[in-house]
Order: sequence, then structure tokens, then C-alpha cells
Amino acid sequence: MHVRLVKYTQDPEKTCAVAAMYSVKEKVPDELFTEADYDKAMNVLRRVVASGHHSVLEHANFTFNVSGVSRALTHQLVRHRIASYTQQSQRYVKLKEKGYVTPEKISSSEFAEKYDSMIEKINSFYQEMLDAKIPAEDARYILPNAAHTSIVITMNARELLHFFALRSCNRAQWEIRELSDEMLRQCKQAAPKLFEKAGPGCIRGPCPEGEWSCGKPRNNEPLFS
Repeated sequence: MHVRLVKYTQDPEKTCAVAAMYSVKEKVPDELFTEADYDKAMNVLRRVVASGHHSVLEHANFTFNVSGVSRALTHQLVRHRIASYTQQSQRYVKLKEKGYVTPEKISSSEFAEKYDSMIEKINSFYQEMLDAKIPAEDARYILPNAAHTSIVITMNARELLHFFALRSCNRAQWEIRELSDEMLRQCKQAAPKLFEKAGPGCIRGPCPEGEWSCGKPRNNEPLFS
């Protein structure tokens, strides 16, 4: 898996803070942005995030390039509808490298060799169809959920907080949890105040999953502490 934050709103924390301040000030946004004291702006941002008034966080956008992940992951990912996605098409891009994801519980089991063998058979049949001039958009029907894919993701800060709350949870599937954790790590580098409380519900209080809780809060891990 490769994840890279390639672009984000300039000065995202101050942008969101000034948007919040503007709702209760007479000054125009340009004046507020120029005159706002940084520490005061960050205090406003913290209050806004803590109070749940997250609409102002939609003014900050973050774009990621993601590759080496499975189609199983991206099928879960695109359920987060308040976002923009551009995924590598299997209709137009032929699977040449034959990359695929192997879950650790399979790679460390007695099924590892059989799993790899099955993937190789699928890849071989896929290539056979391409060589026979079967269109890639039809040959792709044989490809598994494990097949590698690449995707560009753009989310605003509000949706990212929601994404991290759900997908950095231990109950999320391991691959999308790894993606979420890495996206959060990079977001914290770009906008530490904006994402300082981001992550699964267990880092902020009792687990919101109730009877489905895993019983293993993540609040002692370096990413969340």
C-alpha cells in the first residue's frame, strides 16, 4: 500500500477557523484572515471541533494518491459518499503487473500456497483472453477482489473526521484501517490542530459500538495519544 497526501487547502486550520469567526463577526473574510491572531484562531477551531459545529470544516480539502490496495478496499471506501474519487479503470488499463493483496491471515495459514496458485491461474486465464483479443472490459470479469488498484481521493476535513472515526476503529477491516491510519498520520502532519482528536470513538471516551465493541481501545497508541 502506498498513500501520499498530494495537495490540501492552503493554511487549512486558519481557513476553517476564520470561516467560524466570520459567522459571528461584521468584518469580511479577507479582513479576518489578515487580522486574526493565530492562537485565538486555533482556540476557535478547537471549540468548533469539540462542539460538533463541523460545517466550517468543509472549507478545507485534502487529496490523496493511493495505490497497491485491493478492489475489496475501494468497494468499501466509495461508500463514503461526501468525497470525490477517480479510480484506475479495469476497462482501459490492462492488469499487466498481476499485483494482488494477500490478507495476513491467509499468508500465514496453510492456504497461502493454494491462494497464490489460484491467483496465478486467474491471471493466466485473464492474459489468455487478452491475447485472444477479448476486450479488457470483458476479460476483467474474472479478476478477483484481491486485484491491485489505484485511486485518487479528495475529502473535506469534516468527512475525514467521520471517515477516521469509522475506519480507524478496530472493527473496520484490516486493509481499510491501515489506509485510514496512514491518511490520518499525514493529515496530522499537515493540520495537527484540525485533526488532534481525530480517530475512532474510543480515543475520546467510551466506545460508541456498544455491545459490538472490540474491548481494545486504541487511545494508548502513538498515532492517537
